[in-house]
Amino acid sequence: MMSRPRSFVPTGPDGVRVRRDPRQLTRLLAYARPYRWLFVLGVFATLLSSGLNLIFPKLFGTLIDASFLKVGSADTGPLDRTVLLLLGVFGLSSIFGAAQSYLLARVGAGVVADLRRSVFSHLLTLSPRFFGEHKTGDLTSRLTADVGTVQGVTSSALAQLAAQSVTLVGALILLVTTSARLSLLTLVIIPLVIGTAVTIGRRIRTVSRTVQDAVAQANASAEEAISGVRVVQSFTAEHAERGRYGQGVQLSFLAALKRARLQALMSGVMSFLTFGSLALVLWYGGRQVMAGQLSPGNLVTFLFYALQVGGTVAQLTGIFNQFQEALGASSRIFELLDERSDLPQSDRPVHLARADGRVTFRDVRFEYGEATVLRGIDLEVPAGQVVALVGPSGAGKTTLVNLIPRFWDVTAGSLLVDGCDVRGYVLRDLRAQVGLVPQETLLFSGTVRENILYGRPGATPQEVEDAARAANVHEFVTALPGGYDTVVGERGVKLSGGQRQRVAIARAILKDPRILILDEATSALDNESEALVQSALERLMQGRTTFVIAHRLSTIRNADRIVVLDAGRIVEDGPHAQLIAAGGLYRDLYELQFRAQQEGRTELA
Repeated sequence: MMSRPRSFVPTGPDGVRVRRDPRQLTRLLAYARPYRWLFVLGVFATLLSSGLNLIFPKLFGTLIDASFLKVGSADTGPLDRTVLLLLGVFGLSSIFGAAQSYLLARVGAGVVADLRRSVFSHLLTLSPRFFGEHKTGDLTSRLTADVGTVQGVTSSALAQLAAQSVTLVGALILLVTTSARLSLLTLVIIPLVIGTAVTIGRRIRTVSRTVQDAVAQANASAEEAISGVRVVQSFTAEHAERGRYGQGVQLSFLAALKRARLQALMSGVMSFLTFGSLALVLWYGGRQVMAGQLSPGNLVTFLFYALQVGGTVAQLTGIFNQFQEALGASSRIFELLDERSDLPQSDRPVHLARADGRVTFRDVRFEYGEATVLRGIDLEVPAGQVVALVGPSGAGKTTLVNLIPRFWDVTAGSLLVDGCDVRGYVLRDLRAQVGLVPQETLLFSGTVRENILYGRPGATPQEVEDAARAANVHEFVTALPGGYDTVVGERGVKLSGGQRQRVAIARAILKDPRILILDEATSALDNESEALVQSALERLMQGRTTFVIAHRLSTIRNADRIVVLDAGRIVEDGPHAQLIAAGGLYRDLYELQFRAQQEGRTELA
C-alpha cells in the first residue's frame, strides 16, 4: 500500500501541533489596506443598495392598500406614483449594486495578487533545507488552490457580508415598526438558526482543512510524477504512480463528500427553520387581518421584511461557511509566511561589493539531521587558487562547497570569505560573488538568451554571445531554428544534456564571479566538447578562486592543489604529483580510474 504523502504541519519547539487562530482572517484582511478607498466606496455603494432594497417592501404594501382598499375608485394617481417610485428604487438599487460588486471584486483581486506575490517572495527567502523537507506540489497548491479559496472571502463574501448585515439590521427594525407582535414570533427562531449555523459551521471548517490538505498531497504526487516522467516511464512505474495519485484524489474526494454532507445538512435545516417560521408568521398575520388589527398592505410589507430576514440569515450562513473554508486556507498560507529561514542575517550585516576570493574553513563541522557530514575541516584557500576536491561518493565534497554561498550554515566552527564570517555578510552580496555550475543542470522554460542572462540580467547581447562562445554554446545555438531566441522547454528538455550543461556554464561565465564552484561541470559532455569547454573554463578560472569537483581525475590534474576527502574529513592535501608519490587514497582512486579507462580502450580495440 502506498504511503500518504507528507504535508506541512507546523509544530512548536516541543513538537505539539500549532493551533490555528481564527484571527488569521483579520490578518488576511490587512492585505486590503492598499485598497481601502476602493473598499470604502464599495461598502458605501453596498449600504445604499441595501438601504434601497429595504424601501420596496413598504412601497409594495402601499401599492396593495392603494389597489384593494379603493376598489371602484377612478383615482389611480396614488397607484401610478407608487409604481413609478418602485421603478426608481429598483433602478438606483441596481446601479449601486453593480458598483458595489465591481469595487469589492477589484479589492479581492488585488488582495489575492498581493498575497500570491508575498507568499512566493517569502518562499524564495527560505533555505534549501526547507525545500528538502517539503514537497513542491504542496507548496504550489498553497499558491493556487488555497489563495483561490481566500479570494472568495476578500471579494464576493466580503461584499455579501456587508450587504446582508445592513439588510438584516434594517429589516429587523422595520419588522418591529410594522408589527411588534408578529416581530416577536419571527425573532424567536433567530437564536436557533444562529446556533445551528455555528455548530455545523465549526465542523465544516475542520473538514475544509482536511480537503485542502488532501488536494495538496495529491498535487505533490502529481508534481513528482510529471517532473520525473522519464524515470517513471523507464521503470514502467505508471501503475504505481496512478495508484499514488489516485489515493490522494480519493482522500480528497472522501473529505469533500463529508464536507458536502455537512453543508447539505446545514442548508436543509436552515431552509426548514426559515420557511417554517414564515408559515407561522403568515398564519398569525392572517388572523390579525381578519380581526381588523392589521391592513393587508402591512401584512404584505411584513412578509417581505420577514422574507428578507430569513433570506439574509440563510445568506449569512453561506458566508459563514465560506469564511470557515477561508480560515482553513489562510492558516495554510500564513504557516508559510510565518516560516523563518534557518539562515539568519546579522543585526549589522556587512556589504560585500567585490570580493578578493580568499576562503577559510576553521574547524568546520556540519550535520544534517542526525548525520554528521563534515567534521574538523581546516582549509585555507588563497584568492585566485584552483582547488580540486576529490573523494569517494558521500565524502562531503558537494556539501563543503555549498557552505560557501550559505545554502546551509556550519553546525560548528566558522567559514570566512576575505577574513569575515559568511554569516556576517548581506546574503545577497555574498551569493553575488559566487558562481555555481551544479552537477544537475537546471534551465528555465524560456529562451537560450534568457537562460544565459540569468547570470547577469543587464548584460548586452554582445556579452551574452561572448559568454556563449567561451562555453562552446554559440555554434549549436546558431544552428537552432530560433537561434538565441529558441525556447528550451521546461527544465531545458529540448536540449541535450551536454547542451544544457554548456548553457549553464555560459550563465556562470556571464556572472563573472570572484569565487567559482564547478560541481561535475563537464560530466554531461562528450570528449570533444569537454576539451573545448575545459579550455574555456581554464581561462575563466584565471584570477578567480575556484573549487572543482570531478570524478574524472584527469580533469583536475592541473589544479593548484588537490584536497582529498573521506567520510567528511580532509585526509590528503597537495598537488597531483605529490599525492601520487605519497601513495594514499588519491593514488588508489587515480590508479583505479586509470585502470578502468585502459580496460575500456582495450575493449573498444
